[in-house]
Amino acid sequence: MINTPKIYKMRIVFRVEQNSQGALHIFDAVRNMVLASGLPFTPAKVNPRWPRLAYGPAPAQGQRTEREYLDIYLQKLCSAEEVRRALETTAPQGIVLLEVRRVPYGLPSVQHLAAAVRYRLTGNLKRYGLTEREQTERDLHVVTLVQRAANGLSMEKDLSAYIESVCWQGPEEVVLTIKCIQDTWLRPELVLAAWAGIEVPAGQDEVDLPEITVVRQAVCWRDSAGVLHDL
Repeated sequence: MINTPKIYKMRIVFRVEQNSQGALHIFDAVRNMVLASGLPFTPAKVNPRWPRLAYGPAPAQGQRTEREYLDIYLQKLCSAEEVRRALETTAPQGIVLLEVRRVPYGLPSVQHLAAAVRYRLTGNLKRYGLTEREQTERDLHVVTLVQRAANGLSMEKDLSAYIESVCWQGPEEVVLTIKCIQDTWLRPELVLAAWAGIEVPAGQDEVDLPEITVVRQAVCWRDSAGVLHDL
């Protein structure tokens, strides 16, 4: 009988400050943080000198976030407080630990557990034809994006399947929860463009929306009853 070493998994929730050193190369930053912490990490298959980590789902390039996620695999049992203290001593400038907790090893990693993302859109939404009153007058879950090719031909893309929920927080704030479908994450800016009737070049998943700030608030997982919870 093979004696398989037990592996312990710790979930780390953290924030990366904008324009900080850690924000430039986030995965390198968290890997070096774990390496320097002295924690008894499980070696990665790709390189046994590196710790086995699961990071993600990564935000889109240039996307602001309030919470990011990391699973760390350890060879020995450590308390959440021990792990937190060890990481805080080696965290690079700009990385702020928010939460550390042990999770079952058999639970999928953060990358595979993620089912939806909650975004906060703030700014001059009225400029794009969105108001509190308008939300009650039309179904914001019906989202059709118009994409136009270089030759002038246009096509309509139905984005409604991605919309989990829309919650108006005031005249200048909407909270939008977007589902992941077949490992595809939809940028919230495209939803706002569809609501506003803004055409997007075919094949492009970015759109410039002046006076609007988009922040990824949290990544969510879905339980067996279909209810979403923050990771």
